Amino acid sequence: MKKPKRLVVGNWKMNPQSLEEAKKIAVNVKRAMRGVKNTTVVLCPPFVFLSSISNLMAGSLSLGAQNANYEALGSFTGEVSFAELTQFKVDYVIVGHSERRYPPTGGGESDELINKKVRAVIGGGMTAIICVGESSRDANGDFYNFIKQQIVSSLKDVSKKQLDQVVIAYEPLWAVGGPEPVSPGELHEMSIFIKKVLKDLCGAFSEGVKIIYGGDADRVNADVLVRDGNVAGLLVGRESLRVKDFIEIIKLVDSL
Repeated sequence: MKKPKRLVVGNWKMNPQSLEEAKKIAVNVKRAMRGVKNTTVVLCPPFVFLSSISNLMAGSLSLGAQNANYEALGSFTGEVSFAELTQFKVDYVIVGHSERRYPPTGGGESDELINKKVRAVIGGGMTAIICVGESSRDANGDFYNFIKQQIVSSLKDVSKKQLDQVVIAYEPLWAVGGPEPVSPGELHEMSIFIKKVLKDLCGAFSEGVKIIYGGDADRVNADVLVRDGNVAGLLVGRESLRVKDFIEIIKLVDSL
């Protein structure tokens, strides 16, 4: 049986400042993909760069978006719809990232809204990278129920046959930029828990859902997090803009 491909997603967030720089990053990453055989690599630039980056990526890289509105069109100032993304050959969409669930000003995206986006992205033929994660951990383990609720809410009315268009990205907020990163053991436990939640919810169909980790992954800990953390890959933030480091992360994951 052929081993499933791993997944490395580069979330550029609101970077870089220029199209020239964005193209340079994409081209350099693409050049490094020649020896990468076991890993799907996705670049998620800001919306304004999607068209130009799309033309550079055919073949060796996949294109992702950082968000999508669940409506196909309409009076939604500043929004980009899931339907508009398809013309740029977008294959993946990040949904429910912590920076959208819990923005500094408050009033972030609800579980209901995230579910609408998930269903719209999947319905549009793309894969939804659903971000889940707790802001802190308690001694009673209530954070596990919190994660479960996020997963169940996100997948409401998603059919079992559509689960091959779902990726779960675990990103614990307390570990992002915090004094203590998540340990491989803690990640392994959460990976097992998420797989159990998915199996209870969807049965054998859940086996095709990739679970990846997002949260201060870098070239030092990438291979340990994936191997010992029992995940299928990584959602990489700032390191995806540092080309040499990002390429090293990709190669480390690909070698496992």
